[in-house]
Amino acid sequence: MPEIAESDLIDSVSDALQHISYYHPEDYVRALGDAYRREESPAAKDAIAQILTNSRMSAIGHRPICQDTGIVTVFVKWGQGCRLASSRSLQAVIDEGVRRAYLNTANPLRASIVSDPAFARRNTRDNTPSVVHVELVPGDLVDVTVAAKGGGSENKTKFKMLNPSDSIVDWVLDTVPTMGAGWCPPGMLGIGIGGTAEKAMVMAKESLMAPIDMAQLKARGPENDLESLRIELHEKVNALGIGAQGLGGLTTVLDVKILDWPTHAASKPVAIVPNCAATRHAHFRLDGTGPSLLPLPDLSTWPDVSWSPDKYARRVCLDSLTAGEVARWKAGDRLLLSGKMLTGRDAAHKRIRDLLDRGEQPPVNFSNRVIYYVGPVDPVGDEVVGPAGPTTATRMDKYTDMMLDLGLLAMVGKAERGGPTVASLAAHRRAYLTAVGGAAYLVSRAIRSSRVMAFEDLGMEAIYEFDVQDMPVTVAVTADGENVHASGPKAWRQRLSPIS
Repeated sequence: MPEIAESDLIDSVSDALQHISYYHPEDYVRALGDAYRREESPAAKDAIAQILTNSRMSAIGHRPICQDTGIVTVFVKWGQGCRLASSRSLQAVIDEGVRRAYLNTANPLRASIVSDPAFARRNTRDNTPSVVHVELVPGDLVDVTVAAKGGGSENKTKFKMLNPSDSIVDWVLDTVPTMGAGWCPPGMLGIGIGGTAEKAMVMAKESLMAPIDMAQLKARGPENDLESLRIELHEKVNALGIGAQGLGGLTTVLDVKILDWPTHAASKPVAIVPNCAATRHAHFRLDGTGPSLLPLPDLSTWPDVSWSPDKYARRVCLDSLTAGEVARWKAGDRLLLSGKMLTGRDAAHKRIRDLLDRGEQPPVNFSNRVIYYVGPVDPVGDEVVGPAGPTTATRMDKYTDMMLDLGLLAMVGKAERGGPTVASLAAHRRAYLTAVGGAAYLVSRAIRSSRVMAFEDLGMEAIYEFDVQDMPVTVAVTADGENVHASGPKAWRQRLSPIS
């Protein structure tokens, strides 16, 4: 009976999590490179170029692709002929591997996991515990798949218990537009069909662990109904015109994966789990002979894409920015921001609300300032900050009126804003700008200095002041209320309508 040493499993999990923090799977990079070459939307092409450039930078620099280094999910198929040589539980051993990966001083990963989720929401500081799924299988091998799933894409998970006669295709096409762009397309859709509610959800997540092979599938043709469904959904979801970062374009999904399971005659449970542009998963096997460490990828397989600012991009000085200048920005304008900007996200906004409710003033003056929704990775070496990509802006929608009343000129985040927020921006004659989700290391290179301004105890959620130089953003909502996350996909959907 093969004996799996505790240390071998710990070292293998730790190595895998470090590996996927800065190496995209090669199948994803190839598929995204193909999408870049096909893309006709200038905004989407620019976004994909940033993601690909960021991918190479992260691979070379061994720094995270995205500042949200994810909640760890582990799928274990444990051979029944194997024994774990440990006095600890399998969960505890895997979590020790997670802990070592996230606290690695050479490449610390952001700890995003909070305990007591309904109430105190205290950060566990080491990104544990992970979510572990275990299946006992015949054989003498332990097969492990490790994934790190960002909150932006995880939060867009959808589930419905369909009637047996309902169309899965219709439900998916109705549902995907409601997911917005917070899941950072282009990515993948994982779909689970059948079983029970929880089984469908797990299958949807597990399906995303398979390599991207849509081009190969289309080339050889489908061999069963599920493969036909994958192709149909791939074509019809892309025909929605959502595009990279929700800006409108040809490619929203690179692949659609489906797993199914027998279900009750009265039921048809269906789940969708999207995977974002920071796709992170890896697979290894243990046989009792030592740890399994992942091989280094061949960076020559990365597409020869190097993002540079659009020659028509407008340079904006944040230190002298006025409401009049903001009012002149047009939807889709690409800007390069330089000067001092504030940061803040969920926890900081809540603190500000609590202060105002008590009749107190915030510790920072927001008048005529720009705020960036971000929670960066800790810096290493001579870095000012670690990877610092945008977080999903819709979570801050409920604070928009409050912050605009405090004098903000503009906000920077990722994904769309809700209707009331767009209306509020128009009423205040202010703007919302998007940075590219999945380009965190690239964005961090634009940050020249950083200092804490308030709420230092919140760590990465504190309010900082960044001094930036040529930070790339796109005008998503203008002072007139024009919204590219509505107009961009609509225009491309009309252009692609014959497909649907």
